[in-house]
Amino acid sequence: MDTSLAPTRSNLMKVKDELEFSRLGYDLLDQKRSILVSELLTLVDQAVDYQNRVENTLIAADRTLESAIMHMGRLKVANLAGAVNISSSISLGERKVMGVVLPKVDTAFSGNGPFFSPEGTSMLSEMALGKYRQALELMGRMAELKVSIMRLSREVKKTIRKVNALEKLVIPDKEETVRYLAERIEEQERESFIQLKAVKDRLSGNAPEDEKEDADGLSV
Repeated sequence: MDTSLAPTRSNLMKVKDELEFSRLGYDLLDQKRSILVSELLTLVDQAVDYQNRVENTLIAADRTLESAIMHMGRLKVANLAGAVNISSSISLGERKVMGVVLPKVDTAFSGNGPFFSPEGTSMLSEMALGKYRQALELMGRMAELKVSIMRLSREVKKTIRKVNALEKLVIPDKEETVRYLAERIEEQERESFIQLKAVKDRLSGNAPEDEKEDADGLSV
């Protein structure tokens, strides 16, 4: 509560406006917090799903590659790997959620098979190549989700701190200041009314005897 303010109606209106603004800010920040938390939980669920998909795809790719090595031999598979000509590119974009900039990661590949003659080779090599390619695409999306989760988490913490500050400190302080000023103004108006009534009674000749005597003595 700010007791340094003079108990005037202008100050009272000013503090009331500040209180209304603080309540509006609280409502907006509370809505922002809800939206951010909802988005954060959604991304966390997606990140868990993509984490599992990446791990399963990598495991499947490793097993397929091991099978290809068993069928064709390690040297031949290594020679085939040298014939693969695939270039990759990662494009970064962004999107916004309640003012928070979140990344968008798109992974693209150029170069389509077959990269070697099917004669004397196994389809397992092509399958392993496709699975590793799929794993890279999933990893790009997983990186996007994890960075988004970190940024949203920081923003949620900041928003929660602001909401708590408004709810537990700023708004109660403004409310107490409004009550203090209103009571002081009411007390001043009551005192002024009593003084005005006393003056009016004195001027109209209805003052008590002791006050009349004082007034007569002053007039003499």
